[in-house]
Order: sequence, then structure tokens, then C-alpha cells
Amino acid sequence: MLLSVTALLAAAVTLLPPLGAQAAHAATAGARESRPVYSYDHAIRESVWVDTRVDGDADGRTDRVAVDIVRPREPAQAGRRIPVIMDASPYYACCGRGNESQTKTYDAAGNPVRFPLFYDNYFVPRGYATVLVDLAGTSRSDGCVDIGGRSDIQSAKSVVDWLNGRARGYDAPSGGRAVQATWSNGATGMIGKSYDGTVANGVAATGVKGLKTIVPIGAISSWYDYYFARGAPLFDSGPDALADAVESDAARGRCAAVQRRLVEGAPRTGDWTALWSARDYVPDARKVRASVFAVHGMQDLNVRTKHLGQWWNALSRAGVERKIWLSQAGHVDPFDFRRGHWVRTLHRWFDHSLMGIDNGIEREPMADVERAPDQWSTDRVWPPSGTRQTTLRPRGGDTPGVGVLGTRRAAPGTTETFTDNPALSEADWAAQLGRSTPDKAGFTTGPLRRPLRLSGSGTVTVTATPSTTSAHLSAVLVDVGPATIRHYTGDGEGIVTHERRTCWGSSTEGDSACFKETAADPAQVDHTVVSRGWADLGTYAGDGKGRPLTPGERYTLTLDLAATDHIVPAGHRLALIVAGTDAGLIEPPDTTPKLTLDLHRTSARLPLVGGAPDATTGSPPAGLLKKGVAEPEPGRQGDRMPSARTTG
Repeated sequence: MLLSVTALLAAAVTLLPPLGAQAAHAATAGARESRPVYSYDHAIRESVWVDTRVDGDADGRTDRVAVDIVRPREPAQAGRRIPVIMDASPYYACCGRGNESQTKTYDAAGNPVRFPLFYDNYFVPRGYATVLVDLAGTSRSDGCVDIGGRSDIQSAKSVVDWLNGRARGYDAPSGGRAVQATWSNGATGMIGKSYDGTVANGVAATGVKGLKTIVPIGAISSWYDYYFARGAPLFDSGPDALADAVESDAARGRCAAVQRRLVEGAPRTGDWTALWSARDYVPDARKVRASVFAVHGMQDLNVRTKHLGQWWNALSRAGVERKIWLSQAGHVDPFDFRRGHWVRTLHRWFDHSLMGIDNGIEREPMADVERAPDQWSTDRVWPPSGTRQTTLRPRGGDTPGVGVLGTRRAAPGTTETFTDNPALSEADWAAQLGRSTPDKAGFTTGPLRRPLRLSGSGTVTVTATPSTTSAHLSAVLVDVGPATIRHYTGDGEGIVTHERRTCWGSSTEGDSACFKETAADPAQVDHTVVSRGWADLGTYAGDGKGRPLTPGERYTLTLDLAATDHIVPAGHRLALIVAGTDAGLIEPPDTTPKLTLDLHRTSARLPLVGGAPDATTGSPPAGLLKKGVAEPEPGRQGDRMPSARTTG
């Protein structure tokens, strides 16, 4: 549970270290946590340019990335080396970080002044260095942005290498004197939300030595899955638009060839190409040496939880030490949905991973899951033991398009039909679930006799016959029944921001540790979308390429459902909706198909705890559903910049 406002204020005050206190070890032998014993006001602030050993802009010189560092002065004076918390980002100049869109600032001589977010304010007094890296092609770095490719990942990996004495650093963007990280003990933890967390995933997947832990927040694990869902385009732009939005003015003039490769390598057909293979980190999870503390909003419609699910499963198979938080929010940082608990937990995680303090956090429950706004549960492992992939099947009902979901298969030849309507979304379908409409087919269990928990990733296999040469499909799981949830389609994606501030560490005149308070933004609903997945039916062959469809021919394909952890209460119903274009989330096909579902050959495999639902039989009465979460406002599926969709 979140602390009360009074307790939060009290906790924040206790975090302020005594400025001017005599230097001491931040973590002495046998200590349970690092303590704020170092002066933040007198910390060393410096910039270094690290050679990436990549010539991304093809100018004949390897690129250097700008690295801004703030570290306590006292350890180096005493001959002690310290660990590093690093956030590598493309957003430090163009867009800012955090709920208040903070950018880096510098004094007249170019020395760093403000470091966005609270990591420096809180952790530097506790004996950590904070290192913020401008990815190649952004802010003060050389090179070009390549959206998750070699240049992006090498930007951060090279800094880990430099911190461990394996790469070259300089005190200037070109030329200059060599600089060594003699103050670093090499132990590095990477953290970041969205694009920043994505880079952390990618660097960890290289297996680089010295990277001890990563904390990816709402992060991508495969860039193809950010822009496409099995061939169905998710946004109206590709990686070239994002690169154009984040790269510096200087990079924009020298990186035309890189931009062209991003366009050519990422066709809007949705075909899998070599470009996407190079930006898929999941197959390299076996190389990961770092522990992983993953955080994701289960209603994140920007970086969807498919990214989390496939990455988590791959890390599990590789035996990586893991921890996870799942919130009800959208694309939101835990500092803004569970601030007090987050700061304390992150502190303990870094102490364990980077300072080697035996605080027991790795022996505590692996998972924290938000069940209702500010109400959390824990699990020893995630998904919990007893979770099994269970097959549920749709059957026809008494009304066209309003069917039954259960364990029994529909009779051969049973069908349902719908016509794609690109103007309608999952919210529209769910609101009309109990009614026959021409745009979807819906199937529900009877009222559940006991709660049903879904935990993990699922799939829906559909057999459909199109009337035209192209078709996009959506599969949506819905909890049918009243609930209070975070208003994830609102402006704050589940939070509201107040003007009051609380402080989390030490401040200087140019870098405040005080941030605006946030609170849950609740919504009363009659149904909740639990998970969703999309696909282009033309990818039925499963080889990563789309094909024109033959009208009247039957096709089968499987859609991936985004990972979730949701409890459907007793008395509620679980529903599966199959429809066409999910407005605002995928782009429509170039035709308007009518699709006929073969119910005998259609099924859902869901990660259910304790097996199939115990439910009464029967279809929902017409008019059962009246309202759900409001439709997302245009552009509110995550921040959108001109001609691009950002991930942060």
C-alpha cells in the first residue's frame, strides 16, 4: 500500500542527508543499507566523451557519446571506488524525462548542472555515481540514432566498458585528453523508462561484463513488436520518424543515410526484415549476466505488455535473477504511481545488486501486482505456481454475434460473422458485448462461481474466411462486471499530478530533489479490458511475411495476447471478443472485409491459475454492459511528437 500523505512527507524529510557531515563509508561491513553520508552540494560534476568504436555517420571517425557524471567527492579522496547508476537516453535535450519533462542543463562553461529525475539527488549522497548518457546522434553526442540498433546499444555498452577500464574516454567531443574512470569499481546498474529501459534491455542482452543489474520500466524487448503486431501496423509511422524527432540538429544534417536505411529496412507492409532481427533482444536473453527488476503498466498502450511477457519468459528460461512490479496504470513510472515504496525498494535493490549488501530483497516475494488503485498483492514467483495454459473455446448462442465461452468445442460448421469497422475500438465492442452488432463477435462465460486469475501471456487461434484480399484481426479479453480501476485512458494514464511537492534526496540551486506529488486517478467501470492482441490475417503462413488473401478461402493464425495479471471476481464473466481493426491501436487494412469465424477451429489458450473457470452456463443478457473506460483521446496512447510517436 502507498504511504499516507503525512507519512510520505515524513519519509521524504528523513531522506535528506546532513550536508557538510564528515565523510564516512556509505555502506560499512554488516550494514543493511547505504546511508546518505556524502555531500551532494560538493559532489563532482563532469562530462566525458566515450568512444563507441562505431562510425555510425560514416565520417571516417568513430563516434563519441556525451556522458554526464555526478559523484560524491569524498570516496575518491579516500581512495575508494564506487558503483554506478546509469540512464542512457535519447531524450535529455529534445523531450525531457519524468512526469515534469526535465532536461539536462549546463552552466556557461558547459559543465552539467541539472540531472533529470531523482536518482542523483537520492543515491549520490549514499555513495553511488549517477551517469546520464546521450545516445549517439542526440544532444551533445556524435554519430546517428538508429532506434535500438547497434549504434544505440553500443552508445551505452561502451560506457559500461569505460567504467570497467575497457574503453577510451576523453574530456572533449573531439581530440582532448584521455580520461579514465579511476573512481569507478565497474559495478553498473542501468535504469530507465521506455526508450531508456529498452536500451538497458539491449545492453544486458550483449552480456557485457560489469553490468550487474537493469531496471527496465515500460521497456521494449523487440522493436518489431513496437511498430507491428504480426504484420498489423500499430502506428502511422516507423522508426525513421522517431529518429528524426530525437536526433540533434547536427545529426539530422549528417545522418540521411541512416534515416534511409531505417525506411528501407522497416517497410510498412509489416514484413519481418534483417533490421528487426538486429533489434530483437529476446533471443539473446541467454547472454544476460545482469539481474532484472522489471516494471510495467498492464494497461500500457504505448509499450504494450507483450514486450514484458516475452522478455520475462526468456529471462526465466535463462535462469536470470528477477523481480517484477505490475501496475494498473498505462505508460507511467513507478515514481508516479507508488512513490514512497518505489524509492525504498529501488534503494534496497541497488544496494543488493551494486554494493553487495545482504538485505534479503532477493529472498522476498518476486512480484508485486496492483489489484485496484493503490491496492497491491505479492507472489513468491511470477507467474505463480499452479498457472497453466488452459484452452477455452467459443460457441454460438441464441443471438448472432453473442455467444458462449467455455471448455466445450463448438460443433463442426458453427460460424459467426462480422464486418471490419475501423471507426470502432475495443471500448465500443466491450460496451456492446451483450448485443448483436455487425462489427464483432463476442463470447462470455456464465457468472463465475469463484474468482478466476489470469497470470502471464496467452494466445488466441482464429480460423477465418475473408471476403476481401486483406484483413486485420483483434482479440480482446474482458472482465465483465463493475470495478474501480485506474483511468488508464485519461490524460495521466492512471495518475493525476498535483502542484504540491515532496523531496527525495539533496538539492542544489540548479538541481532540486523536490517533485510534484501524484495520486491515482480512479474510474468506475462496468467492464475492464484485461488483455488484447492483433494480427494481419495475411501473415497466416508464419514466415514473417504478409500475403494477399483469397476471398472465400479459410485461413488460420494465432494472435499473441499481451501479458497480464488480473483476477476476475466471482459473479463476473470472462469474455473474448474477436473483431477487425481496433481503432486508435492498429491501422486498418486497405479493404473492408467481412469475416466468417469457424468456431470449431477457434480457441484461446489462457494462463489460468487453478484451471478452467467454474461458471454457470448461458449467454449474457442483452444490455448487460453500459459503460467502460472512456475512449482514449487522440494521441494519448503515449506522448506523441510531431510526425512521430515517442516511447518515453
